[in-house]
Amino acid sequence: MSLTRAEVEHIAQLARLELTDEEIEQYREQLSDVLDYVARLQGLDTSGIPPTASVLPPRTVLREDQPRPSLPREAVLANAAETTDGQFRVPPVFGGQE
Repeated sequence: MSLTRAEVEHIAQLARLELTDEEIEQYREQLSDVLDYVARLQGLDTSGIPPTASVLPPRTVLREDQPRPSLPREAVLANAAETTDGQFRVPPVFGGQE
């Protein structure tokens, strides 16, 4: 599918881009090539491939959750700017009482 110069100019206007004549021609060729490739891909029979198929084996990058001791509260709050009743004190986000 070959895009026209007017179509590229319209796309540039929608994207709020100012393009030179050379850039318009360059993008016309590049976008036309992309659309041609997508058209080729649409012609492939993918009916036997599940939507979540992958060529890689499934694996998780997350480690297993393992309970372990946490830092003592005093150590956690040691560098806090302000604390109240053993908790971080932060200024209100949406107005309200200080």
